[in-house]
Amino acid sequence: MPEIDYPKRRIEHIEDRGSNGTRLIARPGPRPGLSVLPPAPDGDTDRFRRFGWGPTRAVPRLSIHEAIERHAAATPAAIAAEHEGRRITYGELERHAARLTARLARHGVRPGDRVALVVRRGIPMVVGILAILKAGAAYVPQDARMVRTPALRHILRTAAVEVVLTESGAPVDLPAGHTAIDIDAAMADRTDPPAPRVHSAPERACYVLFTSGTTGKPNGVEVTHGNVANLLFTRPGDLGIRPGTTVAQILNIAFDMAAWEILGCLTHGGTLLIRGDDIEATARRAEVLIATPTILSRIDPAACGPVRTVAVAGEPCPRALADRWAERSTFYNGCGPTETTIVNTMQRHRPGNERLTIGRPTPNNTVYILDERREPLPIGEVGEMWAGGDCVSAGYLADPGLNAERYAPDPFLGGGRMMFRTRDLGRWTDDGELEHLGRTDDQVKIRGFRVELDSVSAVLEGVPGCARAATVKLDDRTLVSFVEPAAVDPAGARDAVAAALPYYCVPDTVHAIDALPLTSRGKIDKALLARLARAEGGAAA
Repeated sequence: MPEIDYPKRRIEHIEDRGSNGTRLIARPGPRPGLSVLPPAPDGDTDRFRRFGWGPTRAVPRLSIHEAIERHAAATPAAIAAEHEGRRITYGELERHAARLTARLARHGVRPGDRVALVVRRGIPMVVGILAILKAGAAYVPQDARMVRTPALRHILRTAAVEVVLTESGAPVDLPAGHTAIDIDAAMADRTDPPAPRVHSAPERACYVLFTSGTTGKPNGVEVTHGNVANLLFTRPGDLGIRPGTTVAQILNIAFDMAAWEILGCLTHGGTLLIRGDDIEATARRAEVLIATPTILSRIDPAACGPVRTVAVAGEPCPRALADRWAERSTFYNGCGPTETTIVNTMQRHRPGNERLTIGRPTPNNTVYILDERREPLPIGEVGEMWAGGDCVSAGYLADPGLNAERYAPDPFLGGGRMMFRTRDLGRWTDDGELEHLGRTDDQVKIRGFRVELDSVSAVLEGVPGCARAATVKLDDRTLVSFVEPAAVDPAGARDAVAAALPYYCVPDTVHAIDALPLTSRGKIDKALLARLARAEGGAAA
C-alpha cells in the first residue's frame, strides 16, 4: 500500500475551525480491528485496504475564491454566469464582489466569521458568495423564497451570524441585532473602495450547510476550503469543467450539491447557467448537469443535446435512469452526505455495466464497511459505511454531543485523522465497488423481519413505465409504496415485488400518482408520503 499524504486533523476539538494542522505521512498498516479479517495476500485484510483507499492525488493549495480570481484576471471578458437574459463577466464579477467585500469589512466582517446569504437564485447570489469568500468568511446560504422565519432564526443563532446579505426584491425578517446588506445596492455603487485580500488556508471554513432537519432541528455542517478543493480540483469530481464549459445551476442553494454546481463551475472558468422556473429549459443548454435522481427523472435526455457530463447523488439512482442518460453522456453515480463534502464516492456508469454502484472512494478519501462495534466486515457483507480522508468536514456547529456520535478517530488512517459515520448501508463487490443499500433509518422491522425500504422501491422502479418509487412504513405490519407516473399499474407493481422479495417486503398498497412530492432539495419527500398514506388509511389505490 503506498504512503498517503493527508493533512492532519485534531481529534480533541472537532468543532474548532482550525481543525487541520501540519501535513504528515499516514501509513495505513495493520491497525486494531483488522485481525478479524482473513489476512493477506488476497484476503480480506488486503482487499479492505485496496478497495477502501481512494487514489492519492495532489491538490492545489488554492482557496476557492483565489481560483475564481485567477480566471477573472486571465479572461475578464469571459461570461461567468447567466440568468434570465442577464449576464456577468468574470471581470464584472470580480469588481462587484470586491466592492461588496469592502462593505462587509466596514461592517466588521473578519476572516473566520460566518455571513448568511439569504437570496433568490440569480446573479447577486453569485456575487454574494464570492464577496463573502474574499472576506475570508464562510457563507451560510438559504433560499429567500423557501426559508421560514423560525428556521432562519435557528440558523443565524447556531452559526453565530451577525451580518446577512440580502436582496431588495426578497425582503427577509431578521431578528434584532443583525445587519442586513443589500447586494443590489452594493452592485449599483460604482466606487471602488479598497477591499481586503485574504488567503484562506485549507482548514478555514468555506461554507456552512444546514441539513434539512427532516428528523429534527437542522444541523450546521462546517465545510472547509480544503474539503471543497479536494473534490473540485481532482478527477472525477471536477467533471471535466474547463473555461467556457456551460454548467446548469438548478438546485436549491441551501443544498450542498448546489456548491458543486456553482463553485465547480466558477473555479474552472466555466459559465454558470442559472435557471428560472423551467428546469429543463436550462438543462437543454448546459454541457454539465448535476442533479438528484428525482429531478433528473423529470428531464428528457433527448432534449438535452449539448449535455456531455451528468452527475447524480443525494438518493439512490434507478438503473433505468442511469442507463438512459449514460447512452448520451458521461454519467457519474455518486454518494456522500453533507458531512463528507457533497460526494466521497463516484462511479462512471455505462449502459452495459453488470450493475449500477456508487463506485469507489474519490481521491484522498477512504470508505470502510464496519459493524456496530466499528470492526471491519468481510468483503461482501452488509454494514455501515464510514468515511475518512480529506472529505471529512470540520463538524457540526454548537453540538458537541452529535459530533461525538457521528465523528470518531480513524483507527485505519491514524495520525489524528477523523472518520464520519454516514448512516448509509453498503457492501463491497468482489471487484471492489460499493453497492449502496439505503439508509440505516430506511431499514425497518415489519412483522419481526428486517426490511430495507429502498430495496422494495428498487424493484418497483424496474417495473415497465415506472420512473420513480418510494416506500414508507406505516406501522409494524404495514408497508405502503408510491410509484410515478399515474399510468403504472398498481397491481402489477405489487406482483413484481412479490415475485422478487420475501412476503414481508410486499407493500400492502401501491399508489400510482402523477409525480412524487419533492423536498426543497429535490429529493423524494418520504415524510409527506407517509402522511398521505396515513390519511388514506393504507387503502388500495
